[in-house]
Amino acid sequence: MSTYSPPQLVLVTSLVMVAFALNSILCRLALATGAIGWADFTTVRLISGAAVLWLLVVARSRKARIGGDWSSAALLFGYAACFSFAYVSLSTGTGALLLFGAVQITMISWGLLKGERLSPGKWVGVVSAFLGLAWFVSPGVEAPPLLGSLLMIASGICWGAYSLRGRGAMNASADTAGNFVRAAPLAVTLYLLGLGEPEAASGIGWLLAILSGALASGLGYALWYAVLPQLSSATSATVQLSVPIIAAVAGVLLLDEAMSLRLVLASAVVLGGIWVFIRSGQQNQGRS
Repeated sequence: MSTYSPPQLVLVTSLVMVAFALNSILCRLALATGAIGWADFTTVRLISGAAVLWLLVVARSRKARIGGDWSSAALLFGYAACFSFAYVSLSTGTGALLLFGAVQITMISWGLLKGERLSPGKWVGVVSAFLGLAWFVSPGVEAPPLLGSLLMIASGICWGAYSLRGRGAMNASADTAGNFVRAAPLAVTLYLLGLGEPEAASGIGWLLAILSGALASGLGYALWYAVLPQLSSATSATVQLSVPIIAAVAGVLLLDEAMSLRLVLASAVVLGGIWVFIRSGQQNQGRS
């Protein structure tokens, strides 16, 4: 396992956050321009991601041994399919905020169901994040489309559950590769259900989907698992707060999307609440 120097760690971690945000950017760009359909994007993303991750596992171990299981693969497929369908109607920053907020709230809620006791500071953080997300999707002039919002929240729940199942994995890269390989044929069912529209996809659409799967997903996750052992739990959670911000800024600059006041306020409340939750846990550990 490679060990990164502090400057290298900062650089690689920053690249990973950009890669995570790139999934939102590439998907929204592809769908907003009509370059490809959401089902086609999902299928190509999972297949190209599976190919890259499988090749990385083989290159490292010289054996085509992958891990994972079908339950995790189903959650991965649910995340990817809902993610793409949601971006038919959501802006880049809105989708990233809903996804990230749902992931964190899902993981926090699971801890509560398992009997985790929260400090007052953690309660403030989780309640703020939950209420901020609920307010953001509630009816209003600047509220995002309801169907797209619910789909992205479902995507976040799937990814949160997927992440929970992957905790403590002995070889996270091999498990991720295996889950992508298993999820790929599940994505093909979208075609069997008549949801794919390959004849409507352009070369640019295929390219954007491949970049999302191979670069932003495959290489992005591989790099993430490479640096994760050198990051504390609080640090790894905190740095991910940058993903919705990167996605929102990119949406404004690259796709000419509006940065609404509702999005700015919701981002501050949701991400701020999650940050308070993380910091409270870190402070409590320091006292123990």
